[in-house]
Order: sequence, then C-alpha cells, then structure tokens
Amino acid sequence: MPKLWDDSIATHRHAVRTATLDATAALVAERGLTGVTMSEVAKRAGVGRATLYKYFPDVESILTAWHDRQVGDHLRQLTEIWTGTGRLEAVLEAYAFICHEHPPSEPAASLHRSEQVVRAQEHLVEFLAGLMTDVRDDVPPKELATYCVHALGAAGAVPSKAAVRRLVAVVLTGLRGEAGR
Repeated sequence: MPKLWDDSIATHRHAVRTATLDATAALVAERGLTGVTMSEVAKRAGVGRATLYKYFPDVESILTAWHDRQVGDHLRQLTEIWTGTGRLEAVLEAYAFICHEHPPSEPAASLHRSEQVVRAQEHLVEFLAGLMTDVRDDVPPKELATYCVHALGAAGAVPSKAAVRRLVAVVLTGLRGEAGR
C-alpha cells in the first residue's frame, strides 16, 4: 500500500500506479477481466476512489495500463532468454508458452486492439527478425518473424504443454524450410 506522501511526488505517483496495477493483476487472476471494478481496485491498492480517478478515468484505462505492463514484461522476458541462451528455439518456445498461458478471450480482444499492443507486436516482430537474419536467405527475416508470431499465437488454443512443444517444433521446421526432409 503506498504511503500518503513518499519522498517525492513522482515517487508517490509511481507507487500509486504500481499498487493499482498490482491490485488489478490480482483481481483479473481471481475474477477475470469483467470482474474488475474501480471500487475493488481502489480498495486492493489501498487508495481512495477519488485518488484512483485522478490516475485513471475508468476501469478500461486501468486494464489497458495493466495489459501494457504485462506485454512489456513478456518482451523483457524474451530478451532475457535470448541474452541468456542465444537460442532462437528457446525464445520461440517461451513466446508459445506465454500465448498458451494467456489464451484469447472475448473481453481480452479489446485490450489486444489497443495502439500500445499493436506497437508491442511490431516490436516483437522486429526483435525476432533480428534473431533470424541467418535462418534463411530466400525469405526476409521480418516475414519469418511475422510467421512465427502468428503461428505460435495458436498456442493459446492448444490443450497441453506437450501440444505447445509440438507446435513449436512444427513452426521451427517450417521456419527452416525442412518440410519433407
């Protein structure tokens, strides 16, 4: 719970925003996207509703900010995996598991259409394209990256972790042009 006043106004604002997004994450995990209300977020964050309204005009803006934070966390996770392993396979598998753990739903569809998510997906494609410069010489890396993002997005609809791993294997085979070999 943020203190009424922190060391500075900027620190206080950051603490309120973080507490709000953490409270939202907990509520989404418990109740789903449609179960989040301004009153519950304020209560969980330890701030008054009037304070919360100074930061966010409505629940949709809180959910968008929370989702943006999650997307940023996922991009950082993929970057760390690449830095730690240097293996494209590890990055693609991690992305597939992120998709599997966050399957698409009707309420989530509106969050995925936000401008920030579109930019994040473009960033993801650019990141992956940078990892694919030596994969093939007959297809541009950005096209390969776009293929991977869309194909692995299907991991949200597969029933098990084993199915996710099989999907990754199929995508890697297609990526490298090894079909029929």
